[in-house]
Amino acid sequence: MTATAVRPAFTTLRLDIDGDVAIVTIDDPNAPVNTLNRAVIEDFTRVFELLEGETAVRAAVLISGKPDIFIAGADIEQFLELKDAKDAEALSRHGQELVGRLETLRVPVVAAINGACLGGGLESALACAYRIAADSPKTVLGLPEVQLGLIPGAGGTQRLPRTVGLTAALDMILTGKNVRAKKALQIGLVDEMVHPAILRDVAVKRAREIADGTRARSEGHKGGAIGARALEGTPPGRAIVFHQARQRTKEKTNGQYPAPLAAIDAIETGYHKGMEAGLAEEARLFGELSQTEVSRQLIFLFFATTGLKKDTGVSDPAVKALPVRKIAVLGAGFMGAGITTVAVQAGTVVRLKDADTTRVANGLRAVREVLKESLTKRRTTRQQFDDQLVLVSGTTDYSGFRDADLVIEAVFEDITVKHQVIRETEKVMGENAIFASNTSTIPIARLAQASARPDRLIGMHFFSPVHKMPLLEVIVHEGTAPEVIATVVAYGKKLGKTVIVVNDGPGFFANRILTPYINEAGKLLDEGAKIEQIDRALVEFGFPVGPITLVDEVGIDVAGKAGNIIADAFGERMRPSVSLAHVLSSGRFGRKNRKGFYKYDENGKKQGVDASVYELIPGAVARRDYTADEIRERTVMAMLNEAARALEDGIIRSPRDGDIGAVFGIGFPPFRGGPFRYMDTLGIGEVVRRLEALNARFPGRYEPAPILTRMAAAGERFHPAD
Repeated sequence: MTATAVRPAFTTLRLDIDGDVAIVTIDDPNAPVNTLNRAVIEDFTRVFELLEGETAVRAAVLISGKPDIFIAGADIEQFLELKDAKDAEALSRHGQELVGRLETLRVPVVAAINGACLGGGLESALACAYRIAADSPKTVLGLPEVQLGLIPGAGGTQRLPRTVGLTAALDMILTGKNVRAKKALQIGLVDEMVHPAILRDVAVKRAREIADGTRARSEGHKGGAIGARALEGTPPGRAIVFHQARQRTKEKTNGQYPAPLAAIDAIETGYHKGMEAGLAEEARLFGELSQTEVSRQLIFLFFATTGLKKDTGVSDPAVKALPVRKIAVLGAGFMGAGITTVAVQAGTVVRLKDADTTRVANGLRAVREVLKESLTKRRTTRQQFDDQLVLVSGTTDYSGFRDADLVIEAVFEDITVKHQVIRETEKVMGENAIFASNTSTIPIARLAQASARPDRLIGMHFFSPVHKMPLLEVIVHEGTAPEVIATVVAYGKKLGKTVIVVNDGPGFFANRILTPYINEAGKLLDEGAKIEQIDRALVEFGFPVGPITLVDEVGIDVAGKAGNIIADAFGERMRPSVSLAHVLSSGRFGRKNRKGFYKYDENGKKQGVDASVYELIPGAVARRDYTADEIRERTVMAMLNEAARALEDGIIRSPRDGDIGAVFGIGFPPFRGGPFRYMDTLGIGEVVRRLEALNARFPGRYEPAPILTRMAAAGERFHPAD
């Protein structure tokens, strides 16, 4: 029976009738993705009323009209309008009521999920009688609210555990991670998985079967380890699960993120006191969390990254990006292979070059290993794996470079080597091709001195490992053509990167502000601080790893070379520590040769501090304890001051870009919002006071940036007040 349109009275939904089944298609014409904004919620309310009264309708299907998106979650904009915790609690209660009405509707509703089903979208699907997922890599389901410093607020903390079991629900809610369609089927989050082409037809059929009584409603909780199901099946077992979850969460977050612990409280309340009490606790905690500094900063980062997605990198809207269909990568080492990997994952043809066949083979092997990992973890299909592999080829000469739209250089960090590569490559490149350097410290203008077409030369600073680190710094010099900037920014986004445009200068932005932070950690070592104390203090501050561990990870040789380049440019205040130089001269390169500040096993796993390092430090200074506050004050304030200097020098275009660059490039604590948001939180006057106190102790290292002194005097901020 063909579908017939009914009452076109909705602005964000379509309602069609197929026999006795209503098909509700969510398709907000004013937004690229479906979210639970006010207009959608109003239309849902009207649809519910209509379905309650249409007795000829015996079942319904909820489906999306947008490709690859079911419902992406709540409209985050509405969070900015919340005045206090009571407002937020009321918003949560309203969401719970809407989802509850979907669950108790007169007719059973089948959720037909194709694409992202997140946050409020998944909470809505959980309230449906049956859930079918499209078998597509784009289909992901999750409750990512903890990434905004919040918890699910429309019943997710109550319905998800009842659907997939306590252990699986805790894993999803506390991490905010998504699950793909096959995993969702295994754990009982969805009841069926079908090809996208038949999703609608199967959903209509299942809806009719449930209405007829020939098919049961969703049972959920079909998967999971037998041991986990047995443990969470009794009150004592659940108590153990909750206790372990709290312990793991505290260890992982260092107590800096309150949302995961609040989620555990809400879930536990539902188990102990029933669903209504659990919903009330969920709403109350949602309200409290909405007013925390952590949530405000994480929501800022959400909007900042969203804003960057629309940023073309140039001010003139008439400038358009050129297509990039094929690239060439110079250097098949760790970075070159990483760039090649993300390029083929984005569907780009890649020609990978190095000096000899062994290096090329090693690079191609590294690409294959990362792609294979994605296949093993079911992020991609076998067909996609094969298609991606066929996009890359290797060479030891410049064959295949003539038709490349973009050449990315990832050779040794030496200006003489890079100049030679630029001269050689430009002879074989197409006339309109772009040359990009992956240099991490050398100014692009210095590289352009060797170029016959400097207007088409630019920097693309990827971070390591390329396939995991989200940031891309696009570095422009005075002569870079706007068309080149727009093209590289657009291509960076195609690679899935968060892109910031940075003006030229030694170290650019991320490495420039990282250098004084690393240097000060090294100077603490010079004075007698203990390696583990330095790292622990900064991890507790919120960095993913401490500065000494970071040096071992990136390579002591790499850090040493970068530090010297920046010190040559900025003078004494950026002078590296004695400790780093002497450890490097001893032949210790860090994890890469399993000898650094830490010990490593044969697989490169960190085993603990190598105490013999202390003997390499001149003067054999006795180790002594430093307070965590002293360590944090000296290292973090050095970074904040340099961030302000970089902004004043015009290296970054805005405090927003600086915050994004620091969080996504060097792991600045997200819950602090970035260096500029953090300075606003402290107060610019307080930042200047602390810097002056440090500069009195260490003359020349902490002299406040002039911009900070001016802002403190005027009572200004980097960002508008929330």
